[in-house]
Amino acid sequence: MTAHWTMFGIKNCDTIKKARRFLEAASIDYRFHDYRADGLNDEQLQQFIDTLGYQDLLNTRGTTWRKLPEAEREAITDADSAKALMLAQPAIIKRPLLRAPEGSLLLGFNETTYQNFIQEKS
Repeated sequence: MTAHWTMFGIKNCDTIKKARRFLEAASIDYRFHDYRADGLNDEQLQQFIDTLGYQDLLNTRGTTWRKLPEAEREAITDADSAKALMLAQPAIIKRPLLRAPEGSLLLGFNETTYQNFIQEKS
């Protein structure tokens, strides 16, 4: 099986749409993994947390976070509590998350950063 680029996120997110357009314009062959449609398992999320840290993965600026009751937000105090929340509500994970064929991860989208990451990993 050939390794490939994978973008993780939620298809209706505007930032995901921009990142996907960028990859397509750059002729990058990638697979899109939609957290809602394709799911997210404990092991996969743990790999993301081990690599990036739960603080970076947890999108505390988004609507999903803001809609949480204050007590629920305050209960997120470590990787385990953040992981449980991200598994229950994957829309709270910062996106996009791009995984290179060799496994490196890039979180968020910026054209220059994407260009550099793709050149470095291709």
